[in-house]
Order: sequence, then structure tokens, then C-alpha cells
Amino acid sequence: MKDNKARSFLTVIIIMAFVALILRFSVEQVMQWAIDQNEAAAQESLKLVSTALELYAKDHMGQYPQNLKSLIQSRPAYINPDYISESSKRKGYVFSCSRLEQASYSCSERPASCGITGKRVFTATTGGSMIIEECAKDER
Repeated sequence: MKDNKARSFLTVIIIMAFVALILRFSVEQVMQWAIDQNEAAAQESLKLVSTALELYAKDHMGQYPQNLKSLIQSRPAYINPDYISESSKRKGYVFSCSRLEQASYSCSERPASCGITGKRVFTATTGGSMIIEECAKDER
């Protein structure tokens, strides 16, 4: 009788270990998929902002706007206001423009939480150049 209880207990432990192993890999895959989706959305929205800035400069004798509001106050607007909202977190990324001058710009999308919502920082600079860097784990 004791032998059957021991065997049943061992069977339950083995099954639980197997289920835990499957869950670990499943959760890891789901998290990686979410990060990939967040990064794709961040990169795409930054490309849209960069294109809007370049079009604005083309229409204004090579000068970029002094602020992002100029892109949405023009008629027709150069970009949807949702793309340049600096206070919002879109799909795990935070948008900001650290430099916006008449002759140049630098805007970026950073993960809201490095390693969890994204692993890369995307920066668009004057001329539409895109710079992609790994984020530092201590960036939060």
C-alpha cells in the first residue's frame, strides 16, 4: 500500500515538473512575441513622424518645425496627433523628441520598461536616418 502511494506521489511530481517546463517555454514565447509586436509598432510610428518632419521641411524651404504641434496645426495636417503625443505610452514604448530645431531633429521611441516591453531604442534623425540600439536594462 505504501509503495503505491509513493509511486502516485512521484508520478504527480513528475507531471507537475513537466507542466511547469511547458509553461515556462510558452510564457517566454508569448513575451517575445509581444516584444516583437511592440518594437514593430514603435519603429513604424517613428518612421511616420520622421516622414512628416521631412515633408514639413520640404514645404517650408528646408526648415523643420519649432515644435511638433506645427505638424498637426497645418492644413492639411502632416500627421495624426496620436503619433506625436509625448505623454502617452503606445504599445509599451514612449515617444519623445530631444532635439527639434529649424535645421535638425532627433526623435526616439524608448521601451517603457527595458527587457519587458521592448529591447531596442529607435531614434530618427535629420534626413530620415534611423538608428537602432539595444536598451540598457537599468533604463526604466
